[in-house]
Amino acid sequence: MSLKMINITFPDNSVREFESGVTGLEIAGSISRRLAKEALAIGVDGEVWDLARPITHDARIQLFTWEDRQGKDTFWHSSAHLMAEAIEFFFPGVKFGIGPTVDAGFYYDIALPDGAQLTEKDLEKIEKKMLELAAQKNPIIRKDISKADAMAMFTQKQDELKQELISELADGTITIYDQGNFTDLCRGPHLPDTGYIKAVKITSLAGAYWRGNEKNRQLTRVYGITFPKQSLLEEYLLLLEEAKKRDHRKIGKEMELFTFSANVGAGLPLWLPRGTMLRLQLEEFLRNVQKRFGYEQVITPHIGNINLYATSGHLAKYGADSFQRIKTPVDGEEYMLKPMNCPHHIEIYASKPRSYKDLPVRLAEFGTVYRYEQSGELHGLTRVRGFTQDDAHLFCRPDQLKDEFKKVIDIVFIIFRTLGLDDYTAQISLRDPEKPEKYIGSPENWDKAEQAIVEAAAEKGLKTITVPGEAAFYGPKLDFMVKDALGRSWQLGTIQVDYNLPERFQLEYIGADDKRHRPVMIHRAPFGSMERFVAVLIEHTAGKFPLWLAPDQVVVLPVSDKFNDYARQVCDRLNQADIRTQIDARSEKIGRKIRDNELKRIPYLLIVGEKEAASDQVAVRRQGEGDQGAMSIPDFVTHIQNEIRSMLSEYYNN
Repeated sequence: MSLKMINITFPDNSVREFESGVTGLEIAGSISRRLAKEALAIGVDGEVWDLARPITHDARIQLFTWEDRQGKDTFWHSSAHLMAEAIEFFFPGVKFGIGPTVDAGFYYDIALPDGAQLTEKDLEKIEKKMLELAAQKNPIIRKDISKADAMAMFTQKQDELKQELISELADGTITIYDQGNFTDLCRGPHLPDTGYIKAVKITSLAGAYWRGNEKNRQLTRVYGITFPKQSLLEEYLLLLEEAKKRDHRKIGKEMELFTFSANVGAGLPLWLPRGTMLRLQLEEFLRNVQKRFGYEQVITPHIGNINLYATSGHLAKYGADSFQRIKTPVDGEEYMLKPMNCPHHIEIYASKPRSYKDLPVRLAEFGTVYRYEQSGELHGLTRVRGFTQDDAHLFCRPDQLKDEFKKVIDIVFIIFRTLGLDDYTAQISLRDPEKPEKYIGSPENWDKAEQAIVEAAAEKGLKTITVPGEAAFYGPKLDFMVKDALGRSWQLGTIQVDYNLPERFQLEYIGADDKRHRPVMIHRAPFGSMERFVAVLIEHTAGKFPLWLAPDQVVVLPVSDKFNDYARQVCDRLNQADIRTQIDARSEKIGRKIRDNELKRIPYLLIVGEKEAASDQVAVRRQGEGDQGAMSIPDFVTHIQNEIRSMLSEYYNN
């Protein structure tokens, strides 16, 4: 009897025959022994599988290692199970919620037995147990299981968390994974065995409501991270220490950029004068860039009638995550704090008839929106309840779509280059073909929108990855994943194509044929949100902003009180030249003033004493570079202006 053979297509489009039932590990081994050691998971027709899972059909595959996000996710997801096994050893009867991966590592939500408590003191022994279990190289085995058997298994364990999850799953789709003495409900994928895990660190403990709902019981969330080499863990811990120093909450407080008040409310930042200046500089920069690209500024209210969001679809999609509706004295009249700016901009477009000659219409606004994030999810400026988007909506003809999309990419290029954000990948976020219920609009319009994004990204030479299932509910998008100075990835700018909201709002323009046509929308926010962007910028620069952006560009330091008058004259002259300048007139020694102001990360320190006052000069120090020598006031003004012009060359040269 002849063996059934299948065709395996590799990323370079080469095709090889293998016996049906071949595993990813065997395919890796057929290429090289090294790849067999380094491979962690395999992509099969776009889905990530265990290396040990048999492939029984013709398939396109991609092998993932530690260098790939899919490889890390598989490694860390398996590590979450390993941590759960170790916790169960010390706390018999513990119940496990979910254990997903995060940007760096993983967590597991657990319900401890009555009377038990997991503390920081327990973490070291759990780490040791994880390494002990890893060294056993226990196979991680995937098993299909019926819904009835899965429910019986976790009913016997008296695990109501898993019973709740199983009740929502369809029969025939349920899998469990076994390793050593641990079994858990899980979709996978996982490593072939626990021996891949060589270095372990449990990083923190936190409280978390079951399934993120404050009405549910509170669980203990255990965070951890693992690596295939001890040296990688050591590098990570050093990075973690540097990240703590760069924490935007810490630097924001030191530099007096923003604050929060319990009286105002959680997740609602208050911008202090220096932070406001920083933010205004960013806004002004983008306004000037947008002006060159033909945008018009608009301002819209912070609330809108409930019917507006019902029409747009935001009520159905975001209603549960929004603040409570606002009722008025009129019976049945309700408003919402706006979760999105787009419906307001749509109404501006619809406020008068439009001709094909008027298009594209480009409306931009720094618009504040509100979403009710769970209190446990709030984090400094990166996760807030009220945030301002550098939002714009373009209304164009279908034949203009791709060119307009490419022009938005050009704006993103200018911003990233000017701010030194040079390491980024563009993520093409498409719909999930398996879950059409998540989206609005016709498949035909989705096809056209997705094609426009793919072509525009290719024509602009972007390095891209494609991720199905990450599209907005109304259209596909291009997200920019930016790496900061510490190598951490942040999703910042986004551009979205939308055929659907113009349809829902019945937007029109009169074409050259005198007939009514439907425009296409582009949603875009190069910064994303001002709050999140500023947080990333603080951590990327460690608060040492480029000169043009620094809230305080210069501080004048008199060497003693008798030179305060001259220092004030210098300060006034620089401010009149639009150079943001302060004076430190404290009765402190000059060395102390220099140290204190360098800690404030002010780019230029000007020291003035008897010699400088007599010659109408200043002694110049540059942050991080030391003494720059003496300059006259006019020469220093020219020096500053030239430096700023050089930094903003993307703007000045276009």
